[in-house]
Amino acid sequence: MKKMMPTTFLAAFVIFATASFSYAEYAVAGGGAFPFFHLGCLIIGGLIIVSLKRKYTGLYLSEAIGSFALYAVLVALFTGPVVDALKTLIN
Repeated sequence: MKKMMPTTFLAAFVIFATASFSYAEYAVAGGGAFPFFHLGCLIIGGLIIVSLKRKYTGLYLSEAIGSFALYAVLVALFTGPVVDALKTLIN
């Protein structure tokens, strides 16, 4: 049970972060330009981090959550609406 709780918290964080990414992208880009590839990459990355947390007990919960949060930010940076916003910010 002691090993299962941090993995459950991590899985819940991954689900909520992925859901918030999906909602934000749908609200900004709409249904026609939804980045399904980026969403798939985010889901696969979350599954990998959760499986690493489950396999290696020395990995702290905060490290796993931090690495997924940074990965989600990196994936979000390369979506269409963010790239367009950065272009207008620079110009």
